[in-house]
Amino acid sequence: MDSKITRLLCKPILSLCPRFFLVLVLLFFLFICLWNFMDLNSTFCHPVEKSLPTILLQSEPQNKNGPFSKTEQNNLELTILVWTWPFGERFPLDTCEKVYGISGCHLTDDHRLYKHADAVIIHHQDVMYVKGKLPQAPRPPNQWWVWFNLESPSYTPNMDMLDNLFNLTMTYRYDSDIVRPYGWLEVLKEPQDFIIPKKSKLVAWAISNWNPNTQRVKYYEELKKHIPIDIFGKKHQPLHWDNLISTISMYKFYLSFENSVHVDYITEKLWNNALLSGAVPIVSGPPRENYERFLPRDSFIHISDFPSAKEMAAYLLELDANNEKYQHYFQWRSRLRVRREVGWDNHYCKACRVLRHAPAYKIIPSVAKWFSSQDYPVQ
Repeated sequence: MDSKITRLLCKPILSLCPRFFLVLVLLFFLFICLWNFMDLNSTFCHPVEKSLPTILLQSEPQNKNGPFSKTEQNNLELTILVWTWPFGERFPLDTCEKVYGISGCHLTDDHRLYKHADAVIIHHQDVMYVKGKLPQAPRPPNQWWVWFNLESPSYTPNMDMLDNLFNLTMTYRYDSDIVRPYGWLEVLKEPQDFIIPKKSKLVAWAISNWNPNTQRVKYYEELKKHIPIDIFGKKHQPLHWDNLISTISMYKFYLSFENSVHVDYITEKLWNNALLSGAVPIVSGPPRENYERFLPRDSFIHISDFPSAKEMAAYLLELDANNEKYQHYFQWRSRLRVRREVGWDNHYCKACRVLRHAPAYKIIPSVAKWFSSQDYPVQ
């Protein structure tokens, strides 16, 4: 009798269990979605940001001593001596405040002000063959000497002559004291539609330093056996710099092949030639893991993704025939945009800003050792 009564009493409740369970599942799913929506770095709602390191989710790369403060910027007057014009290229010296909003930074190329300068920035490529081109007068107390170089270690000779002379490094590397990369990505405040440029051609490559003995040229020679590639530059089709972007934008893919393989050495070949042109970059340089420090993993194709150039070519032809699959390489652009600041004055003004946050005064025993010590494997 008791069991019969129990069954009668529980029957209505049991009939509700499937619906109740379904409601619980839906509520749990809604909670997870809301939680992920509030988290900018969540893969659930923002997969692009999750695929990038925190260092790039900002308006521009910061120095390793912390973010910049407008108050601190305005409180310290600095004189920066431009020791040589980089590659002989002159630039305006009065743009720090009116162009970049960095007040109190005074750039000068007047060597007579050497003893009054807070820092001297020395571009390596202009002094690398003659040590006598470095400042010869006694260094004023606590004056910073900044070693400025945007070339890779493979193209940076005679670094040993710099031993125990410099205080700060200023390169494309993200472990530099002053980071000056070739480009970076910036998170958009609001999602935006990206219109892929109209494509009528398949693969392009612009190269100025043609050397048939290099690995990148050898890979190109093998790849062109299987797909058409238009090549521009010396000994090939002429292409003026002013027409580079508009020309490359007509191609679906661009060969962003670096001239040497080093940590963080990812140059305008990717940031300008490919990404600003709206072409999918096929990259050859440091390992994929290094590229993924700065780019979404589905924004580029690495030559190491395929065991041979023939298989790479087959994949590119597959993307060419499948527009939906090709467009997948542009999904990240709704949340991120490419930034590449140009102009030598930009580098020097940003260096001045970083000097306000410089660490305690130091001497670098060996620039050469530092520049090569962090090479592969990438950490």
